Amino acid sequence: MKINPQCVVALTWTLKDTLGEELDVLDEPTEFLVGGNDLLAGLEEVLQGHVAGDTVELQLEPQHAFGDYDDRLLFLEPRHLFPDDIEEGMGFEGLPAGCTSSAPHDRLYFVSDIYPDHVVLDGNHPLAGIALRIHLKVHAVREAQVSEIGRGTLGAGFFRMQVESGDTPSDPDAPSGKPTLH
Repeated sequence: MKINPQCVVALTWTLKDTLGEELDVLDEPTEFLVGGNDLLAGLEEVLQGHVAGDTVELQLEPQHAFGDYDDRLLFLEPRHLFPDDIEEGMGFEGLPAGCTSSAPHDRLYFVSDIYPDHVVLDGNHPLAGIALRIHLKVHAVREAQVSEIGRGTLGAGFFRMQVESGDTPSDPDAPSGKPTLH
């Protein structure tokens, strides 16, 4: 079966920056919904018509990948609002109560720096501002089920920074602390 706008594709990949530094490797085939919210538009476009066994090489500029880096998504927040075991790289769904009220509430934030009195949170995707070289391998292609199309995702959230309305923690004052990259 060829990849089309409403199918499921199992992929592995290697992501590198333009200097050849490896940024991410997906070794085990993972299923993504084509035509949903799982993949970047540029990836979906390039994959159209390919079949299992094909490999694809492409380069995506930041505006076609994870966007340009936006320093307006950096927030310096009081340290006491976060758990004692906070670590750099930890991700939070939204900001805890008491943080900057103007910050978008539907984003994932990553801890970029920890100081004695403050924590720096970054709402940019970790790969924002980076041109990507991507080597993909298509392992399988199948028709998407109606339920998968209805959800718009298979749950592989690597490419998303928005928090789904049903994904927020039950206690809005308690950040999830779940990293979002595999």
